[in-house]
This record gives sequence, C-alpha cells and structure tokens, in this order.
Amino acid sequence: MALPLNPRMAATFPPPVMEARRWLEGVEFPADRPLINVSQAAPMQPPPEGLRQAIAEAALTDTAAHLYGPVLGLPELRAEIATQWSAAYDGQIAEDQVAITQGCNQAFCAAMATLAGDGDEIIVPTPWYFNHAMWLQMQGIRTVPLTTGADLLPEAQRAGQLITERTRAIVLVTPNNPAGVEYPARIVADFMELCRRHGIALIVDETYRDFDSRSGAPHDLFADPDWDDTLIHLYSFSKAYRLTGHRVGAIVAGRDRLAEVEKFLDTVAICPNQLGQRAALWGMRNLGQWLAGERDEILARRAAVQTGLTALPGWDLLGVGAYFAYLRHPYAIASDALARRLVAEAGVLLLPGTMFRPEADTQARGELRIAFANADRAGLAALFGRLAAFAP
Repeated sequence: MALPLNPRMAATFPPPVMEARRWLEGVEFPADRPLINVSQAAPMQPPPEGLRQAIAEAALTDTAAHLYGPVLGLPELRAEIATQWSAAYDGQIAEDQVAITQGCNQAFCAAMATLAGDGDEIIVPTPWYFNHAMWLQMQGIRTVPLTTGADLLPEAQRAGQLITERTRAIVLVTPNNPAGVEYPARIVADFMELCRRHGIALIVDETYRDFDSRSGAPHDLFADPDWDDTLIHLYSFSKAYRLTGHRVGAIVAGRDRLAEVEKFLDTVAICPNQLGQRAALWGMRNLGQWLAGERDEILARRAAVQTGLTALPGWDLLGVGAYFAYLRHPYAIASDALARRLVAEAGVLLLPGTMFRPEADTQARGELRIAFANADRAGLAALFGRLAAFAP
C-alpha cells in the first residue's frame, strides 16, 4: 500500500534540468564528439582562487562560521549589500531592509510565503522561470500567465487586465530567464506604478543583473523613497562569484515584510549557509574587477551566439542576454521531441520551450533555450555547426 502523497506535489511537473539529464542515460558520446551541454544556467567552474582561500580560512579560523547565525543573515553582508546597492541604484536601502537566503530560489519562496495562500493569484510573464511556476503550483497558488509579444517584453497595460481581487503580486525577471531579454527601465517603472495603484507587490528578480549589457543602473526603483511599499527585490550570488554550491541569495524589502520572511526562513533553514555568506561578502569587497571581466566574457559569448545563428537558416533569435539565448526552430517537430533527438543525433543537450510555458501554450512547441555561460566561443561555434548539420 502506497503512502499518501500531497496531490499538489503529484501535480507539479518534474524539475526540468533533472528531467533533461535523464535523456543522457544510455547515450554514448564518442571522444571526438563529446556532449555539448547548454541546458543549465549555472557556472561549472569553481570560484577564483582568492575566494576559495577566503572560504578555507574562514572554515579553519572562524568558529562562528560553523554555528547557527542570525536568521536574516550575517549583519556585515546585509550592510554591504545595502551600501553597495544604494550607490549602484542611486537610492536608499538600509541594512534592516536586506535579508540573506539559501539562494535566490529560497528568496522567491520566502517572499511568496508572505504574500499569497491557497487560491490566490500571481501574474508571471511567459516564457517563465520554471522553478517559480513549480513553487506556486505546490502551494496551491494560481500562476496567471502574462503573454508577451514578439520582443518577449511584458506590458503593464496587458497585465492590468489580468488583475483580480485574488491577485497578490506580479513577478519580473530581468535579465530574463529563459529569454535573456533585458527589461527597459520604462517597463519596470510602469509595472511599479501598476502594482502600487492596485496594492499588490512587484517582485523583481535580478539574479543575472551582473551580466546586463547596459551600463549604469537598469532601473530607478530604489530612487523612490517609498519603494518598500510595493517592491520586493531578489538576487543571487551564485552567478556573480560561482557560489552555486554555497546557496547564497538576498531579499531586499520593507522591514515589516522581512519580519514575516524571518518566520519562513527560521522554519526551513534556521540560518543561511555561514561559509557561503562569508564568501559573498569577500567577493563583494574584493572581486569587482574580476566580476567585470566575467561580464565582458559573457557579453562576448552573447555576440558569438548572435553571429553563429546567422549560419542557421530558418532559425529565429527571439531573445538573448545574460546566460541565455531563446530561439524558434524551423522544424515540424515539437520542441520537447526535438530536444531529445538532439541529444542522440547531434550530441547537444538543451531545454525545450515546453519547460517554460503553460502546457496549453502552443508557442512552446517551436522554442528552445540555450544556456551559453559554460560554452566558450569555440564551443559555441561547434554547437552551431552541429545544429546546422542536424537533419530531422
């Protein structure tokens, strides 16, 4: 007799990256044509040596790094975020408006736990980040898709038509995962105004902001002295400093909101990873120039993607930026079936658009996502060569 299973969990789709990895089972890749894996948006290299040394030193000499710490995070890290981001956004962020989390996914879950409950609604532009949709489904919260146009940019006017008495927030991810597009400051400001007018939250996830192609602040939301009455801002240190395994993220929000967030965090993790927090702090204080070089490399790979696609007749680049390129393929094959075939027939692992849209959205059948952060320019050239040679 099977043990009970929460029906919401049973109804939630499997983690897409893990599902895609299962497609590799039983497939052999010859030495002269190894797998090109562009499925996951995460650095596969360790942090720079100086940061690793800082982690090792903390592990050896800092007793507090092995003990429970404050639920909302290391005070020094919270203060550093407040100081640096106040300057970067030309705004005012206080230390007690910052909380540290176990990665940005937990930041999203914590924020949502304070905002919405069973039967409430969250508006999310499509294509969307699948883990956001998964968490909302697990919690019995309705994810309301906000369709975007050919440029994949959301429109506040269209979102306003979706707001009901059960709407609790609108979520924006910029630069976007999966589409890569960078939302103009004008659009972000329009959503801030819309959410404030309706008394709902605007959640802005800027996990990939360190790789934005624009110079200066990507928006001016923090310049509003009353930003905390509407805005909840999310961030991840995983991409900036290659700290994926250390799980360090952040929430910037109003003090009253963070008092509620503290309840959630204390229940699920007690405190964020202590070594990871110290690593993030060291990175913020010491790796500015190094991070600028990482950004330059990602922008060069973005340019290589744009160039490489010119050799693929019939393919359309729908969006590109940060770690991602979002494409429309020319074949009469659904993207989920095509992605599986590309593993065996081209030695390429990428994700289909069906993982980033509601099941009923037929646009997904023609879309694919490439996460190019771990493919250098030679690797990208090989990728486009294989896609060009693919014959369905």
